[in-house]
Amino acid sequence: MSNITAKLLTTALAATFATEALATEWNVSVWGSRRAFTEHVHKIAELVEEKTGGAFTMNISYGGLSKNTENLDGISIGAFEMAQFCAGYHQDKNRAITVLELPFLGVANLEEEVAVSHAVYAHPAVAEEMAQWNAKMLMTSPMPQYNLVGTGEPRDELAEFDGMRVRATGGLGRAFSAVGGVPTSVTSSEAFQAMESGVVDTVAFAQHAHLSFGTINEADWWTANLNPGTVNCPIVVNIDAYESLSEDERAALDSSVDEAIAHYLENYGALLKRWDDVLEERGVTKVEISDEELAKFRDVAGKPIHDEWIAQMSAQGLPAQELYDLVFSTLDSVRAAN
Repeated sequence: MSNITAKLLTTALAATFATEALATEWNVSVWGSRRAFTEHVHKIAELVEEKTGGAFTMNISYGGLSKNTENLDGISIGAFEMAQFCAGYHQDKNRAITVLELPFLGVANLEEEVAVSHAVYAHPAVAEEMAQWNAKMLMTSPMPQYNLVGTGEPRDELAEFDGMRVRATGGLGRAFSAVGGVPTSVTSSEAFQAMESGVVDTVAFAQHAHLSFGTINEADWWTANLNPGTVNCPIVVNIDAYESLSEDERAALDSSVDEAIAHYLENYGALLKRWDDVLEERGVTKVEISDEELAKFRDVAGKPIHDEWIAQMSAQGLPAQELYDLVFSTLDSVRAAN
């Protein structure tokens, strides 16, 4: 009897160890703190675990694995399996997707931002460039148009941007440079300190970031309608880790993207609805810039910067015009469908 018991126990233990050996655990590198910008990461982790019965899980780390500006490097060496980064942090490493950070593209809402981002991510030139970093695009982190919070007197005329020290990266930085601003690309986590210490006069962020990183607490005013553009921040996975997934695990991950994005949009929509209350609570003046001044900004910092990007990227061997046209054809398709 004892032999039978011992055999049963051995079999049970072996089954347990086999199950544990087959379990897949991914580390995910993000930064800051949990906020609207990372809700889709949490949602996809929840969905994947649910669909695989707990066999595929994700550990989401806020800064514990890497600096935000080094997440793509971490993916390339397999330091972790999934990460979020923003194109403007290292434009030379992800040139193709910087088309999405050009100022004044005219993207009207988060749904359109998702559509143009995913269309560009699916382009072979993007896949090829990301593969150099052992990275595969998974989904975007859609953000609304950036706007400024600033200290001192409100700036509501283009001439007042001359000499303005602004935290802005990527295409936004180029846009403000074009009108005489002085951009700095301090990380989002450093933006509050830069504003508090007077290193910058203004900070360009989406609403969630002004809340999460505290810049709204230093602000005297907010530009409600400048809408110069936004930054593009993909979620990527390590190619080797992705290809090592079982067929069921890969299906669970891929099939969860749309639902994770839908959750993100719903959550962010709730934040946007209460934004005016946030401004009122903190005594921040809402600045509306006139159509005439906005037109001046677009003339200087819109198409000229687009043309410059196309010329520069084409000279580097990228299908720049094709990527640029893809943004606008996607917008046309989305709007026609609606």
